[in-house]
Amino acid sequence: METPSENNELALAEVNSETQPNKRRKKKSIVWEHFTIETVGAGCRRACCKQCKQSFAYSTGSKVAGTSHLKRHIAKGTCTLILRNQEKNQLSPYSAPSKMGGAGSASEPPKRRYRTSSLANVPFDQDRCRHEIARMIIMHDYPLHMVEHPGFVAFVQNLQPRFDMVSFNTVQGDCVATYLREKQSLLKFIEGIPGRICLTLDLWTSRQSVGYVFLTGHFIDMDWKLHRRILNVVMEPFTDSETAFSHAVAVCLSDWSLENKLFSITLNQPLNEIGIEYLRAQLSIKNPLMLNGQFLVGNCIARTLSSMALDVLGAGRETIKKIRDSVKYVKTSESHEEKFLELKQQLQVPSTKSLFLDDQNQWNTTYEMLVAASELKEVFSCLDTSDPDYKEAPSMDDWKQVETLCTYLKLFFDAASLLTSTTTIPTTNTFYHETWKIQTELARAATCEDPFISNLAKPMQEKVDKYWKDCGLVLAIAVAMDPRFKMKLVEFSFPKIYGEEAAPTCIRVVDEGLHELFLEYVALPLPLTPTYVEEGNAGSMKGEDHSQGGLLSSNGLSDFDVYILETSSQQMKSELDQYLEESVLPRVHEFDLLGWWKLNKLKYPTLSKMARDILSIPVSSVAVESIYDTVGKEMDEYRNSLRPETVEALICAKDWLQYGSSPPEISNALVKMEF
Repeated sequence: METPSENNELALAEVNSETQPNKRRKKKSIVWEHFTIETVGAGCRRACCKQCKQSFAYSTGSKVAGTSHLKRHIAKGTCTLILRNQEKNQLSPYSAPSKMGGAGSASEPPKRRYRTSSLANVPFDQDRCRHEIARMIIMHDYPLHMVEHPGFVAFVQNLQPRFDMVSFNTVQGDCVATYLREKQSLLKFIEGIPGRICLTLDLWTSRQSVGYVFLTGHFIDMDWKLHRRILNVVMEPFTDSETAFSHAVAVCLSDWSLENKLFSITLNQPLNEIGIEYLRAQLSIKNPLMLNGQFLVGNCIARTLSSMALDVLGAGRETIKKIRDSVKYVKTSESHEEKFLELKQQLQVPSTKSLFLDDQNQWNTTYEMLVAASELKEVFSCLDTSDPDYKEAPSMDDWKQVETLCTYLKLFFDAASLLTSTTTIPTTNTFYHETWKIQTELARAATCEDPFISNLAKPMQEKVDKYWKDCGLVLAIAVAMDPRFKMKLVEFSFPKIYGEEAAPTCIRVVDEGLHELFLEYVALPLPLTPTYVEEGNAGSMKGEDHSQGGLLSSNGLSDFDVYILETSSQQMKSELDQYLEESVLPRVHEFDLLGWWKLNKLKYPTLSKMARDILSIPVSSVAVESIYDTVGKEMDEYRNSLRPETVEALICAKDWLQYGSSPPEISNALVKMEF
């Protein structure tokens, strides 16, 4: 970039050259391709833009303004006519010459360029900008009204003056258009899945007393990868109605064409018998109920774990408050924390954990606070000697109770941690062992001689027993689909769960359910993918054509058809028996269960279909970030003020965009919508 002194010297040379015609020099700066010099008065000349006719100061007497401001007029897009030509030609209006001046050689690259000239090659696209604003709002939960906020408007106008600011209604339509485009892509994806789909229902409340049911689909694709996607957010005005959940499910089935593909439903709260019957009756119309509908309603394990964790926290409420107050005393003052750390170093306490205050709406943070404080209890016990202001030190009995509380919270924390993975979605079989472990520990604690422990364990034992009663069959069949365990783990664990006398009957129930479910897969051509339906229709048409000849039906071979069906069924049934009779695989920690079934789908063609559906049943209905919540989710006031369709579009599109977005076809995607 030329310095002011260089500009002045250049301009002065040009002035001198014009006053001396015999020594006239060619102007070096490229700006003179766009400007002419006009004399407007005695000793006063101005530079006039050839395109827009706007004039700029150039020289007054011997004082010369230089050419930098003229370059800015050309290069930064101030001249409207040059901008218009630039959009047509998509070329930069200004490219600085080399320092030697002149037009220069085509082979000589310019050594000096105006630093914004390269951006002039990028064409401006109003629709693309609108698309990106919509994506930004969706991805980061920004309010739609932000496009009308004065600060945002000023920022965008300074960033790109050519952008026409959009209104609330416009950006709302753009967000819905983004949602519709992503939905079409997801629809095609779901249509191609070979198995069935499982739903979870998570109910959110609001201060306006209306509810929102989040319906999330869980399914395994052709490559045996487990997926979950939020499919619908359905507003339910009367959440206490016995038909609220069945209505939300009906909306989802219709919206995504999931008739005949639904396999199970997991709820985040228990339904009464009437609500369950409404749900099963509605589903049985278009969906075959596998195992008489025993997979249709299941309880959310995250809610069960949170409920039991609250029992523990409630039992130790007073002690936990003492610990929290002690942590607060240390963490809310730099001087207190310095004394605490100095004392820790003096006592040579080996703990590497740091103190922190818990979020009482997330029970895992309370557990982690107690664990950290317990490891530093020696420091707390001696803190009053170095800090006289610290007077509420927990007693040894308090620390002993904290240790007991952490023992049971750890059971629930370890199980819940499996649900919080952001890289892989846990399959159903994973939670058989966790549930069994919790049930065994609570059964032992319920018979403990310590009244505090036994009284603490009994209500939790009732809750895990109820969960096992509702979901035990699903978990047992799922673990049987794991070649490392099969039915062996069920046979080993049931005597510990049900007792030696009742265990054989319970094992037989699982075995019979497993075989009955397998026979249903043998009898039904599942899953009904679009490809299969087309082939099935073609086959039935061919059958009708052949029946015109009456060769098979009239020769008494219908009994032969029944025989073929029965013997084929018997052969397919042995596929399950063969799998169960083979030795279990070694227990490898990083075992890819879905990958194993992918490799063995040709060996077990029918059983692999059943395994695909069973292993996709979700045990939790809440989002990963809500696994440890102690209170139900509530829709915020802003979203509750929007149209239900807009709320659904924003929430679903945000979920889908994290897995990658569809290529934007702006002309088709950004539709005009009136609200």
